[in-house]
Amino acid sequence: MICVSIGRGRHRMMIAELEHLASLGVGLVELRLDYIRRPVNLGRLLEDRKCPVVATVRPPSDGGKWMRTEEERLTLLRTAIANGADYVDLEHDIAGKIPRYGKTKRIISYHNFAETPANLEQIHQGMAKLDPDIIKIATLANNPLDNIRMLRLCRDAKVPTAAFCMGEMGVISRILCGKFGSPWTYASLNEDRLLAPGQLTLQQLVEEFRYEQITPRTGIYGVIADPVAHSLSPRIHNAMIRKAGLDLIYLPFRVSAANLDEFMAACPGMDIRGLSVTIPHKEKILKHINVLDDSVAGIRAANTVVFRDGVAFGYNTDLEAALTVLAKKLELDLTAPEPFAERRVLILGAGGIARTLAWGLHRAGAFVTLTARDYRKSEALANHLKVKSIDWPIRQNYPHDILINCTSCGMFPNLDETPFEEGWFDKHTLVFETIYNPEQTLLIKHARAAGCDTLTGVDMFVHQAARQFELFTGQPADLELMRYEVKRATSAAKY
Repeated sequence: MICVSIGRGRHRMMIAELEHLASLGVGLVELRLDYIRRPVNLGRLLEDRKCPVVATVRPPSDGGKWMRTEEERLTLLRTAIANGADYVDLEHDIAGKIPRYGKTKRIISYHNFAETPANLEQIHQGMAKLDPDIIKIATLANNPLDNIRMLRLCRDAKVPTAAFCMGEMGVISRILCGKFGSPWTYASLNEDRLLAPGQLTLQQLVEEFRYEQITPRTGIYGVIADPVAHSLSPRIHNAMIRKAGLDLIYLPFRVSAANLDEFMAACPGMDIRGLSVTIPHKEKILKHINVLDDSVAGIRAANTVVFRDGVAFGYNTDLEAALTVLAKKLELDLTAPEPFAERRVLILGAGGIARTLAWGLHRAGAFVTLTARDYRKSEALANHLKVKSIDWPIRQNYPHDILINCTSCGMFPNLDETPFEEGWFDKHTLVFETIYNPEQTLLIKHARAAGCDTLTGVDMFVHQAARQFELFTGQPADLELMRYEVKRATSAAKY
């Protein structure tokens, strides 16, 4: 079940939203009474309600807006019980002052906006002694393992427990808590009404993540990155999962380089069956992979991990996607021994994607040249791959047939940046941008203005994601659906 929290300053606004949510079939609504600026009229709020409600009066110390006295707050909570609220939320430090009465169920809550304490179980045990019907624990995730600890708490609790982490790193626990036994998760009505860090909207939980269809048997896939909030992978993979009717969910896991080892060790216990891997993990993930395909072994970077029977298999779908879209654009036969023979390719950047494309194109017969702002890095990579490197300042004078941007220059939100200045494009050049958000980077705009053929990052992103979906599920992907979801998310879809 999803509990939608309402925080509005006026009674009529709160009542209107409550009625709207009831009409949508929402099973539970939390009335954040601390948001109401005037004296609260509980009779007006609770009479003729169309769905069950939780009465909550949150103080600032627990993330609330209550500005009057503590005694007035306790009185309002007691009044909510006397007026027959379905649930009342009592912070653990005041629960002993407000006894059970009537049919109102007691939610005993604990909030920590700084961390997920090491003594979670001890805190939970103390709350279980305060006569709860439901225990609610919400803490800030500073480590992906905080989510795992919280979900295990849900799973093992003898008292029904709604437990999840806050913040960007805690988003996954808000989505998965039901799988592990939480009676509900919390959501906002829309993005303008978020009441807690990392809170998702009702639409996101219902449409993108299908929260109400998640069961203990639902398999988990996801993307690991840092940061991860910008990733469109969850959107396109979940769209494909919905179309295929699979009992799976694809989630964004924010995992830092320092937390990667612990996270990978925890994957089996979380029922995680596969991962998309992106910055900054494509190279470091290799030590967690048991079986490498040929491209991963050569590139020394993977963007896909699939777990089968306790074995981790590593793949690189970036390379396959890039070669596919380039070959299609140039009308080349990828089955030929060296399909890119005689093509001069200039790659901007020396990171994971540059390494991938340089390795693959070099093997496919191209003359590959690398350049980056950090010449030592591009030179070292070029020497390793046995290709050429040049100084960054001369890149625009250097002859090439294909220009590929593998830097983050021009990526959202830095839309006014480009790694290749206007006025230096040769109209006979094919310009390939690997950034997909936005699709129309300044590089692409300048290249098209100069008459160049172009490939955008969406082309590559969709193809690599489609291949990942096939590796994850064994089923073919719908390229057009995935492309549509990317364009819709970046406001480029045509309606």
